[in-house]
Amino acid sequence: MELGITTFLHTRPDHGGVSPAERLRQAIEEIQLADQVGLDVYAIGEHHRSDYTSSSPAIILAAAACTTKRIRLSSAVTVLSSDDPVRVYQDFATLDCLSKGRAEIMAGRGSFVESFPLFGYNLNDYEELFEEKLELLLKIRTTEKVTWGGGHRQAINNMGVYPRAQQVQLPVWIGTGGRPESAVRAGTLGLPVIFSIIGGMPERFASLVKLYKEAAEKAGHDSGNLQIATHSHGFIADSFEAAAERYFPVMAEQMNQIGRERGWPHYTRNSFEEACDLRGALYVGDPEYVAEKILLAQQNLSLTRFLMYVDFSSLPHRELLRTIELLGTKVAPIVRKELAKQ
Repeated sequence: MELGITTFLHTRPDHGGVSPAERLRQAIEEIQLADQVGLDVYAIGEHHRSDYTSSSPAIILAAAACTTKRIRLSSAVTVLSSDDPVRVYQDFATLDCLSKGRAEIMAGRGSFVESFPLFGYNLNDYEELFEEKLELLLKIRTTEKVTWGGGHRQAINNMGVYPRAQQVQLPVWIGTGGRPESAVRAGTLGLPVIFSIIGGMPERFASLVKLYKEAAEKAGHDSGNLQIATHSHGFIADSFEAAAERYFPVMAEQMNQIGRERGWPHYTRNSFEEACDLRGALYVGDPEYVAEKILLAQQNLSLTRFLMYVDFSSLPHRELLRTIELLGTKVAPIVRKELAKQ
């Protein structure tokens, strides 16, 4: 199973965080460290808000491509509905060439919707935009000369899209927050899927994994070759108590900020402690405990990849780097050793 990092490059200098410029420089340091400690993936989510500085993941990842050796570099996610698939492919094909074949795209509709009015799209077309643009992106990655027509973009008539990725087929994952329709779509297309699990019990996503596999088999894909990942918040320290005490205030501040926008209930210490339970969605604790939780998720959801969201600029950067270091040097060896026994 692959292990890695996700981030949205959180930055709130008015709330104790660093500036956007500093957060971008920190990201390069994080990618380099993740590569050095043997993690498999570093992924940046596209956002267009003042509290994140990740509007252009491919550019940030490209800045680290030539200073890393093996780590895969991905978006998490690319908001495909409000972007142009031609440009998305070109950006990530360029990244793929620079990194010698380590680029990936996670395509999603986005949990935030600021990009739609920003780029002139109507939210009433939310579903149609994603389906149409995903169709075009998948065609581009398999066909050098593209002929295509749709309802929300000008047609393309036998035109080449360049550069071509170094990988024969640039990996495209489907990112979802847990909608059954998204799981079925990914399975039908035979694409790898990543579930964002930020609350509740991860084991509840087993029904979506089942839907995903059934859809893949129905469409003629080999379910044994499917890739399944999850993305969840996490923080690692030398002891469970130290990790929990350090992480709760920043987690509560972030969840309550977003909660005010979305009408969520107030995030409490009790909510946090429930999420830190072995069956909860927060991977917070010492390396042994975090490894135990990852192994449980792998068992329940047939995971081939686990990505830990490591962010919040109000935490000292050295503590984020320490989490990345512990995930690679302590957690990963435990997980790999246990899985090797199966």
